[in-house]
Amino acid sequence: MLDIIMTLAEAFRAQHKQLYMVGGTVRDVLLHREQSNDADLATDAQPDEIKRLVAPTRPSAVILVGERFGTVRLHYGSDIIEITTFRTERYNPESRKPEVCFGTRLEDDLLRRDFTINALARDPLNGHIIDLFGGRQDLEAHILRAVGNEPDKRFDEDPLRLLRAVRFAAQLDFTIEPETRRSILRQAPKLQKISRERIRDEMNKLLVSPHPAKGLDLLVELGLMEWIVPEVVELRGVSQQLARAVSSKDVYAHVLRVVERSSPRLTTRWSALLHDIAKPRTKSVEDNKIHFFGHEDVGAYMARDILKRLHFDREFIENVSRIVRLHMRANAYTSDWTDGAVRRLMLDSGEVLPDLLDLSRADITSYRADKVSRAAARVTELAERCQRLKEEAERVPLKSPLDGNELMALFDRSPGPWLRPIKDHLLGLVIDGVLSPDDKEEAARIARAFLEKTEQ
Repeated sequence: MLDIIMTLAEAFRAQHKQLYMVGGTVRDVLLHREQSNDADLATDAQPDEIKRLVAPTRPSAVILVGERFGTVRLHYGSDIIEITTFRTERYNPESRKPEVCFGTRLEDDLLRRDFTINALARDPLNGHIIDLFGGRQDLEAHILRAVGNEPDKRFDEDPLRLLRAVRFAAQLDFTIEPETRRSILRQAPKLQKISRERIRDEMNKLLVSPHPAKGLDLLVELGLMEWIVPEVVELRGVSQQLARAVSSKDVYAHVLRVVERSSPRLTTRWSALLHDIAKPRTKSVEDNKIHFFGHEDVGAYMARDILKRLHFDREFIENVSRIVRLHMRANAYTSDWTDGAVRRLMLDSGEVLPDLLDLSRADITSYRADKVSRAAARVTELAERCQRLKEEAERVPLKSPLDGNELMALFDRSPGPWLRPIKDHLLGLVIDGVLSPDDKEEAARIARAFLEKTEQ
């Protein structure tokens, strides 16, 4: 990657054009973080000039990301380099996105960036770091600070930066500087001006970060969550037992721990965040105990509504909603479950079974080591049984011994609504292990009895 950047820098310099490594690319180098296969560069060349200057380096693809943003994306095998013309921005209060203008000076480009740790530039040819706003010092102190002396102005330019601040804090485990923090608190309502898609994308990055609980807690503390998923705010202070001495029994604290313990995959992390989302709305007290009857079903509907608001695609919405609906069944597993009960859980969960089991493991948030150990062993046993039954099903597929044509021939009847209940009944018996998938004779006997009983 660095060889390509050096070659590009030499080509630009030969034509009297500036080219610098900028933003996260420089930040991650200084933090000694593992380098990704993409890099951000900035130049005073316009997009047409960029395309002409990079041509001799023979990229496998040259893509104009957006003419008004001035970004040209270059592909070199698996490496991706984005070169953007220096920019300045004007904020239009009526717009949901910042108005971007091309600039000619690196200083102006760095001034319009969000945080000091992202307002760093590096000359690829000599390694010199350009740091106009104390970004290196903030990196060393693990502090996130808005560029300049007016953080309100930075957030006015693009209110999405309110959310980006929290996302960086979660990714890097940084502390937000007090004045920047106060500005976020003041400006939080401006997040409602941002498109749902942009908010969704930032939330996704936050949730799969190394410290998602920290990020989520900051969103709540700084008043941002009420403009993203306000239902999460409702979890605070909802105790799961009458004696409130145990903090782990608070639904909000519990959910944050589950998110932190789950695997960093979007489906799992969103399911963890939303799995108990309906508890405040289903809470009741009976026999001196707190109950949340049906919270998984109500929660599935709420999860679907929340993810629709954030414009997720239909498949993702259905997958998370399904996990929320099934999480109590997975948590209720015990060794005396029949193979049929395990098969039904497998069939109902389908392709989200691994995420469901992952959530079940993460949902063990007790502070008692013995309880955690027993619960983890339970989930491991369930996973092993699912794998064994999956392998068996691959050898002998789970299907009704009699298909629709065979049932119509057996009863000498035409297709109709009478057919589906019989097929479902036979398949259910196969799933439960009561009927063999290849026992047509017994299936015919059961089918006759079933039809006779249903048509009485």
